[in-house]
Amino acid sequence: MERVLVGLIGSGLSRSLTPLMHESEGARLGLDSEYRLLDLDALGRPASDLPAVLDEVQAQGFAAVNVTHPCKQAVIPLLDDLDPDAARIGAVNLVVFRDGHRIGHNTDWLGFRIAIEQGPGSVAGAAVVQFGAGGAGAAIAYALVSLGVGRLTIVDADADRAEGLRVSLGSDVVDTVALDDAPSVLAQADGAVNATPLGMNDDGRAAFDPSVLPADAWVADAVYFPIDTPLLRAARAAGRRTVDGGWMAVGQAVASIREITGRSPDLDRVRADFLGFLRDGRTAGSR
Repeated sequence: MERVLVGLIGSGLSRSLTPLMHESEGARLGLDSEYRLLDLDALGRPASDLPAVLDEVQAQGFAAVNVTHPCKQAVIPLLDDLDPDAARIGAVNLVVFRDGHRIGHNTDWLGFRIAIEQGPGSVAGAAVVQFGAGGAGAAIAYALVSLGVGRLTIVDADADRAEGLRVSLGSDVVDTVALDDAPSVLAQADGAVNATPLGMNDDGRAAFDPSVLPADAWVADAVYFPIDTPLLRAARAAGRRTVDGGWMAVGQAVASIREITGRSPDLDRVRADFLGFLRDGRTAGSR
């Protein structure tokens, strides 16, 4: 049985479900999968130790590491090669060690593409409003542009950050509006996305009022703790279609497993595992 050793580098990782998804699906694919948490907080190491941590895991024979906050941008100068999509997004969430080289990828955007496929199905020509221009927002916006949206309007409390994302995407279909002007844009949209942390841990907040959207519009949320966020509950109450954040999380895991192993993970199977882990309260930190 082929052994595959993978890790996750970042801070505050105990609630992650990624290790559980990799190990359970890896076993079904005939792999001896081990996924280790490399939590900088738990290890007592600052983010500035990232170069040393990367050296250590490469020397220990890791096949790859996923990378999350606060290391998605900081890892880029430490790589030998960068996938074109990751270069465009400006963030890496997967480093594969291959033939002595470090190759950076971004599977977050692939995860959101899968979420769209499972939700509205197509956004070609659609008008979409996205709230949030941070790390998750960059990957989501890149996915939406790659899927052919007709217009993508980015809204962020930090107007400069929204403008920076618009420029980095390099697409004529992307624009920005101020937070106060968002309702008028939502009223003409085909769909809207929350790429902010609002609603995480059921804090009761929503990034926008989904009832402003047209009756046939859809709402997607990147948050999956909880899986049924205040935004999604409000959207359903208003009769709007919804896509939960679990699809993006599952999609990026499936894309990462494929990139690391060359095998073909089963999306529906990993989704079922993910929902089971949430239901049972299982996390990487509880293993």
